Amino acid sequence: MPYVFSRHFHLLALNVSHVYSVYMTELPMPQKIIQAANRLLKSQGIDAVTMRGVAELVSVTPMALYRHYSDRAVLLNALADDGFLRLSALLKNKRITGTLENRLIKMAEIYLDLSLENPKLFELMFLTKRKGARVYPRDFKARSSPTATLVADALAEGMASGEFKKDDHWEICFELGALTHGLIMLYIGERIEMSASEFRALYRRSIRRHIHGIQK
Repeated sequence: MPYVFSRHFHLLALNVSHVYSVYMTELPMPQKIIQAANRLLKSQGIDAVTMRGVAELVSVTPMALYRHYSDRAVLLNALADDGFLRLSALLKNKRITGTLENRLIKMAEIYLDLSLENPKLFELMFLTKRKGARVYPRDFKARSSPTATLVADALAEGMASGEFKKDDHWEICFELGALTHGLIMLYIGERIEMSASEFRALYRRSIRRHIHGIQK
């Protein structure tokens, strides 16, 4: 009996050790910095994302932070890029099926979900003036935007199949982005007096109207 207990205790200790090693592994410092910056951005806004404020959250000196990000502008660009990577992963990993119209609407709803979860990050990604921001048409047509490229490719697919009118798919992609981002910012800025479900329905209707305008 003592042997059985000892053996089970040993296995349990191994399992606990394994779980601890999986969940308590230290993140690389650049990732810890971005996570801390994102927490500040979400809770207090972009003005709170300072080198000193982030350093305090990560429990390092501001000078240590500069080893990874040379200044605040570089840090903000990295924070925005991290948001784009997460958004791109959501767009790629979520099963988006159905007609092209429904696929485009589902893509747009992923943008909406991100904006409602973290409006300050959405604003930094798409509206804040910063040196590292991608610019239309140069960066978009060079396929430098991981998110816009997916939408543009869906539009190009619709034009190639004859479902959509032949046109500049990059221009339409940018117009669609202006529509969705404009509606989102008006809602976040409390210029639209609707519940979240009412706004989501308006958002879908607006996108459908735009898509119907380019269909044959």
